[in-house]
Amino acid sequence: MAYLWEGLVSAGRLIVGGDAEFWAIVFRSVGVSGLATVLAAALMFPLAVRLGLSSFRGEKTFSRILGTLMSVPSILIGLLVCLFLSRRGPLGSLSLLYTKPAMVFAQMLLVSPLLLGLAYPAVKGKGRMIRETAQTLGAGRAQVLGAVLREMRGDFLVFFTTAFGRAFSEVGSVMMVGGNIRGQTRVITTAISLENSMGDYSMSIALGLVLLAAALALNWVAYAFKERGGDEG
Repeated sequence: MAYLWEGLVSAGRLIVGGDAEFWAIVFRSVGVSGLATVLAAALMFPLAVRLGLSSFRGEKTFSRILGTLMSVPSILIGLLVCLFLSRRGPLGSLSLLYTKPAMVFAQMLLVSPLLLGLAYPAVKGKGRMIRETAQTLGAGRAQVLGAVLREMRGDFLVFFTTAFGRAFSEVGSVMMVGGNIRGQTRVITTAISLENSMGDYSMSIALGLVLLAAALALNWVAYAFKERGGDEG
């Protein structure tokens, strides 16, 4: 177990010592996953509100399809993005494969069904009650939408952090579409995989600790906000 202790000590030195490569990987991971989650949320949250407040035929079928999309393996998403962005693919002329935009796109596709799958049933239950209350007070359509978004902002924050954590910890799709290029597309998860295979346990442990700390911090902030009444207006 000595090598494990040595790895932890070396990992601590990397974290507190300001190692340039280490922190570049961390910030790149946060940037890629953060942008992907923001873009997905900007599309999925309004869609979830629109669908959740509506009654339409095939709701059960839609829910089942959505549940299936939520469980699609990330490696499959990576494959699809690779096929689209490869030289012979429909978007090959953009030369985006093995770039950060490709990684953002892949992670956006990964977390979009998750965001919609979390938000849609929440709006369908809680959101409809908020709508009924707002309508009894004479609120119009835009005011109802605003009321739902305001009253459920704590829920949406929890959903957002959940999706960000999913993107932040993703390895399969970003490895495929990003290529794990040093200084360009290498992120925490792909670096952990590489460094571990090379026997550099200190870097792997350090990055793993950051990954764990980020997950704990995000969930603590989201649930603390909600418990303080962030979703009560």
